[in-house]
Amino acid sequence: MLKTYEIYLIKIFLIKLLNITIIFFSLVFILGIFEEISFFKDLTTSFHYPVLFSLLNAPSALFEIFPFIFLISTQFLFLDLNKTNELDVFKINGLSNLKILRVLFFTSLFLGLIVISFYYNFSAKLKFTYLEIKNSYSNDNKYLAVVKESGLWIKDEVDNKIYITNADTIRGNFLKNVSINEFDNDFNLIRTIKSQKVEISNLEWVVLKAKIFSDNKSIRYKNPIYLTTNFTKKKINSLFDNLTSLNILELLKLKKDYSLLGYSQKGVDSHLHKLYSFPLYLSIMTIITAITMFNIKRNQSTIFHLVFGVFLSVLIYYFTYLFNLLGVNAKIPLLISVYFPFLILSLFILIGLIKINEK
Repeated sequence: MLKTYEIYLIKIFLIKLLNITIIFFSLVFILGIFEEISFFKDLTTSFHYPVLFSLLNAPSALFEIFPFIFLISTQFLFLDLNKTNELDVFKINGLSNLKILRVLFFTSLFLGLIVISFYYNFSAKLKFTYLEIKNSYSNDNKYLAVVKESGLWIKDEVDNKIYITNADTIRGNFLKNVSINEFDNDFNLIRTIKSQKVEISNLEWVVLKAKIFSDNKSIRYKNPIYLTTNFTKKKINSLFDNLTSLNILELLKLKKDYSLLGYSQKGVDSHLHKLYSFPLYLSIMTIITAITMFNIKRNQSTIFHLVFGVFLSVLIYYFTYLFNLLGVNAKIPLLISVYFPFLILSLFILIGLIKINEK
C-alpha cells in the first residue's frame, strides 16, 4: 500500500511529466508542419494536409525524446521541491533521499512499461499510416520493395516497362535465385528472366548466366546481361530502415522474414532490444537527474539547470548512440552495444548513491 508521501510525490512527478510532454508535443507538431509544408510546396493540396501529416508523425517523434522529457521533468520536480522547501519537510518526517529515489525509479519503470506496451504500438500504427499516405504523394510511389515469406519482392518501372523481381536471399551485393518478370504498361508479360545470381551494387544490374523465357522459347546467355533499374543494394537497405512504423509483433515477424531471406537481422534485433530496455532507460535518466539535483546547490538558477539538463541528455544520447552503431555494424556484440551503456550509467548511479542521504 502506497504511503501518503509516496502518492504525493508520484502525483507531482506525473503532473510535471504531463506538462513537459505537452510542451514537447506542441514543439514537435509545429516543427513538423513546417517540414510537411516544404514537402507539399510543389503539390496542389490544401493546408490541412501538412497539419494532418504532422499530427500522424508527432507521436513517433515524441517517443524518441521521452528520455529527455523524463530528465527535464525530474529537474523541474526538484526545482519546485527546493523552492517550497518540501525536501526539508520530507526529511523531518523521516523520508530519506534514498526513499525519494526509489519512488521515482519505480514510477518511471512503470510508466516505461506503459509507454512500450501501449503508446509505442499506437505511435507505430500512426507512423505506418503516415508513411503509407505520404508515399502516394512521393515521386517514388511506383517503386516498391517488401520482404515476405516467399523472399524479397521488388516492383520497378523503367522506360515504360514494369519489372516484378523475386529473390530468395540477398547476400552482400548479390540477389540469389532471382526471377524477373518484365511487363508492358498494360501488364502484358514480355519476358521472364531467371538467374542464380544478380549483382545489384549499381543502378545497372548485372544478371549472370541468365535464362530468358519469351514467346514460349527459352534462351540461355553465357555472358552477363544488364538491366537498368531504380534500385541498388543501398536503396533496398534504406527501404527497411524505418522500423518505428512497426509494432513489436510486426518487428518479430519481420525478423523471421529476414531470417528466411538471409537478410541481416541486426537492425531489427537492435531496435527490439532498445524497446525491451526502454523502461530501464527512462528510470536511469530519472535517477541520474535526481542524484545530480541533490548534488547541485539549491540557489542555482533555472537557466543553469536547463542548460545542464540539455548537456547531460546530449552526452548520454551520443554515448548510447555510439554503442548502438558499433553493434549494428557488428564491431561489438549486439547485446553489449545495447546494455553496456546502461551498465556504465548504473555504475555512476551507484557512485552517486554514496552518502546520498547526507545531501
